[in-house]
Amino acid sequence: MMDWLPTWLLDPGLVFSGLEFARPWLLGALLLIPAWIWWQRRQQAPALTFSRASLLANAPRRRSTIARLAPWFRWLAIAGVIVALAQPRTGAAAQNVTRDGIDIALVVDISSSMLAEDFQPQNRMEVAKDRAKDFVVGRRTDRIGVVAFSGEALTQVPLTTDYPVVLAAIDNLQPGLLEDGTAIGTAIATAANRLRSADGRSRVMLLLTDGENNRGAIDPRTAAQAASAFGIRIYSIGIGSEGMAPTPVGRGLFGLRYENRPVRIDEALLTEISEGSGGRYFRARDGVALQRIFEQIDVLERSPVEARSFVRYTERYRWPLSFAIVALIGEVWLVARRGVLP
Repeated sequence: MMDWLPTWLLDPGLVFSGLEFARPWLLGALLLIPAWIWWQRRQQAPALTFSRASLLANAPRRRSTIARLAPWFRWLAIAGVIVALAQPRTGAAAQNVTRDGIDIALVVDISSSMLAEDFQPQNRMEVAKDRAKDFVVGRRTDRIGVVAFSGEALTQVPLTTDYPVVLAAIDNLQPGLLEDGTAIGTAIATAANRLRSADGRSRVMLLLTDGENNRGAIDPRTAAQAASAFGIRIYSIGIGSEGMAPTPVGRGLFGLRYENRPVRIDEALLTEISEGSGGRYFRARDGVALQRIFEQIDVLERSPVEARSFVRYTERYRWPLSFAIVALIGEVWLVARRGVLP
């Protein structure tokens, strides 16, 4: 029934929970009030002189009482204004807190072979995207970027903590967005270019691929060495089962045509570029293994970074200001009554 009332009026206890003042030095002005009252009383005459005692007897006592009360209401109003000007508020100021965080570039292979269906009931692409999104959801202060590659490489999202944007970009990754092929060297160089100027103490590249380097003008080893020189660690993940896998070979009347093809991942190359940069190589033969790999990388890579958190203050000046207004109205009312008393 009282939903229209402000929260601070319905629950005054909220006003004093964690109360502080933006300008506490103004509260010192409150000490001037008793000092001023004392000074005024010292200036008053010690007694009143009447030529006739009957005049003193006939003085209206009620008017005298009101005359003594009115100045107190004035002082209370001034005190309320001073407290309001000191800006009482609840909440917390901006604070620097140290949390774990890293700069991460997700480098995802989107070549046509990522549609291979050896990760049933999903293909490699869908499983890789799901596990990558789970990894992103677990971040708090990590800056994450997304690089897609096949025969060429393209930055989908630069380093950011805007995780909804990162998740949307991962969702949109599909084979066919770029020229087909597997340009691992180009992908590493593109991601390293994003990471090299990052502010974080730890720079990490997560390279997900299911093939062998067969495109691009940049040699993967050379690109990895350059990345390592910038302090970038590469964790590469080979995605694919052992042996044969149903792999798309073209389009037919009813969609993609699949044939069983051998799974070829250049593990020697991926191991070399990973270990040479201080990282590790992992092999994901199914979705569960890929999930565990992301969890291992999460444990391996932790570095303190400074994050700034902000909490908006709730201003509480209404209480003392309302008190001052009521006291001022009280003084005006008393003075008006004194003026009309007989």
